[in-house]
Amino acid sequence: MNVLLEFLLRFVAQLQSPTLAFLIGGALLAATGSKLTIPGSIYQFIVFVLLMRIGIEGGIEIREANLAEMLVPAVFSVLIGLVIVVLGRIFFSLLPKVKMEDGIATAGLFGAVSASTLAAAIVLLEEESMMFEAWVPALYPFMDIPALILAIVLANLYLKRKHAGGTHPVRIFQIVKDSLRGAALSALVLGLLLGLFAQTESVLSSFYDPLFRGFLSILMLILGMEAYARAKELRSVAPWFALYAVVAPVVHGALGFALGYLAHILVGFSPGGVVLLSVIAASNSDISGPPTLRGGIPSANPSAYIGASTSLGTPVAIAVCIPLFHSLAQVVFNL
Repeated sequence: MNVLLEFLLRFVAQLQSPTLAFLIGGALLAATGSKLTIPGSIYQFIVFVLLMRIGIEGGIEIREANLAEMLVPAVFSVLIGLVIVVLGRIFFSLLPKVKMEDGIATAGLFGAVSASTLAAAIVLLEEESMMFEAWVPALYPFMDIPALILAIVLANLYLKRKHAGGTHPVRIFQIVKDSLRGAALSALVLGLLLGLFAQTESVLSSFYDPLFRGFLSILMLILGMEAYARAKELRSVAPWFALYAVVAPVVHGALGFALGYLAHILVGFSPGGVVLLSVIAASNSDISGPPTLRGGIPSANPSAYIGASTSLGTPVAIAVCIPLFHSLAQVVFNL
């Protein structure tokens, strides 16, 4: 009972973090009909700066890291992305009046990774002084790309069986190239390479670090406004997508926490790393995933998978899963 009470107290306290406050504030602005708008170009620039900071710091850390220690978390990241898509495919196949390609696209988006959620989790861990390996954000593509590929392959196989000969063959290499060329992964990979092979410590400390928290607060504000706007789209499709968007991040995060804890036992993965792996698993792609799925599964309804992700999935991942798994780690690791 004392453990449960301690967990609940920590969880409630973390809901007051500035990151979550800006997310809620953005939703309130949209709900009250505010005319405030932030241009898309500014949004894209903010995401670029955040991912560059994460990538550069990760690349610097990888230089000195024991690559054998990264292997197990990386393998687990691939496994999590694939399992999420398979579980989502099974869930939506059991439901009435749900287009299978819509369900698979939604599972693919939830198997992929949200850059904004990852950045929010990193800020929380830094504020709480919970140590984590700086290379953990580099696990992003290990989960993101396999999930998107599997979703597109499963959807096209389903459509091919449904309409024999009615779809184009699936080109996996092209999917990988399109994913890596996406804005989010491009910025993250560029940052990693610069951190690995260039002396970027000075620009990291003088430019990217000071901007990180401020830019993240603006990003949370934008996501809160968009979440409220997308809620209207979600109401136009089956309510099962709303249920999935609320429950799936917690289930996926629990899977990430379990495998992260196993990595802790096997290779000494840090408690902070376990939390970040959980959050990456709980997140759903809000930048690179939607255009990839639009191109790979054109018959899927964007209102279903983007509406589920943006209006509910991302807010649940940020407002619920980040404090949830941080609190769980404090209890499990006795921090």
